[in-house]
Amino acid sequence: MATCPPHPTRAHRHTHWWQRTWVRYGALITLLALSGLVILALVREQTGTQGFLVGLGLAVLPVPLLMAAFRWLDRVDPGPWRNLLFCFAWGACAAALIAIVANSFATRWIATATADPAGADTLGATVIAPVVEESAKAAAVLLVFLFRRRDFTGIVDGVVVAGVTATGFAFTENILYLGTAFGTDQLTGDSGIASVTAATFFVRVVLSPFAHPLFTVLTGIGFGIAALSAGRHRLRRSLLPLAGLLLAMGMHALWNGSAAFGEYGFFAVYAAFMVPSFGLLTWLVIWTRQRELRTVRAELPAYVLAGWLTPAEPYALGSMRARRIARQYARRHAGKEGARAVARYEACATSVAFLRQRGRRGRAGADFTVRERALLEALWHLRDVARPALDYAARATAPPPPVPRPVPPWVYPYGGGHPGYAPRTAPAPYAPHIPYPPHTPYGPQAPLVPYAPHPPYAPYAPPGPHRP
Repeated sequence: MATCPPHPTRAHRHTHWWQRTWVRYGALITLLALSGLVILALVREQTGTQGFLVGLGLAVLPVPLLMAAFRWLDRVDPGPWRNLLFCFAWGACAAALIAIVANSFATRWIATATADPAGADTLGATVIAPVVEESAKAAAVLLVFLFRRRDFTGIVDGVVVAGVTATGFAFTENILYLGTAFGTDQLTGDSGIASVTAATFFVRVVLSPFAHPLFTVLTGIGFGIAALSAGRHRLRRSLLPLAGLLLAMGMHALWNGSAAFGEYGFFAVYAAFMVPSFGLLTWLVIWTRQRELRTVRAELPAYVLAGWLTPAEPYALGSMRARRIARQYARRHAGKEGARAVARYEACATSVAFLRQRGRRGRAGADFTVRERALLEALWHLRDVARPALDYAARATAPPPPVPRPVPPWVYPYGGGHPGYAPRTAPAPYAPHIPYPPHTPYGPQAPLVPYAPHPPYAPYAPPGPHRP
């Protein structure tokens, strides 16, 4: 997700009051605040004040770990905190409120229509809840995809946005479940490991804290693949997010319905389906993260040739270990401001690499040149602090030179070796033009040496007579 200076704003034009940025932000913040107050009142009403506090204290435990995991995935091209804050708030407030209201209404309507409360609860948990909850969480991913398109450029961005939204939703839901379990223990007098609170904490916080993020991440992957698709593939860009949402609903329904498969149905689904799915998605996200680093190493050498970067920077910027060493070096020599400058330099350089890749594929947009120039100028202003740190990191992480192995004399008995033939490679695709970096004016010129006329040529003399 790009975090560097945006493109210059367009010329001022008249807009209605509801189209202004501060009005939209104000309306969104008001909506989330009201949703938070309503969800707080509903949860407190169902759990009681003491149960709410106990549930809040236990539900907050997995949140820092999950947020740190998603932030780690986003370290290659970190997105702005405001997007993550919005996603968490939407999941914890708006999506949770929609789920509670819609699930309760649907379950009561089914129970009234069928006169079977137990069947209505089962149907609500396995059919209604997955559809409502995943749709409510997917709304946050859709909003970021539509209104923060430049921050949503690939699969990792979709995974991070969806995972943070689901983390906020699971946080509120865990408060409700743990608070209700604590209230049940207060009525029955149970405590310790045999209590309902301990069992709920073990299942929801210890055993499956990644359940909701795992479901919604499928929706995020669908949006991420759609972001990578070219503009002409409109049908595919529309169907991929829908397919991801349907997979998320199906996995959520299987998870909620595992209790109906018998006494050990939950553990069977957990071991045979949830854990392998979690491992597969984790591998996919880490592989995509490494692919982004390879993109950085492949695209930035073009800016080295144009003079914007030093030869060592593409290697350093394509290694997370080198990036960390560069920030530590800057912190030691220039303080926190130096470390922030290096981090911003790394983010801008990564954004330039991704922008250039999209430009070569024809997906950068009409303002490619303006955005590229803004990012390159940001790099140029930060170069005095960032370049020494990145050069040091490149030297510190450079692999040792290979040691030549001795060749036995019987391999080439007559000396030398076969030169071989270089493999033919495909022609490089068209790359957008890279502007040259700004230069300092030249100093005073030396006086020109006056032109010296050429001496005249000797007149032509015919050859003498031939002598035998």
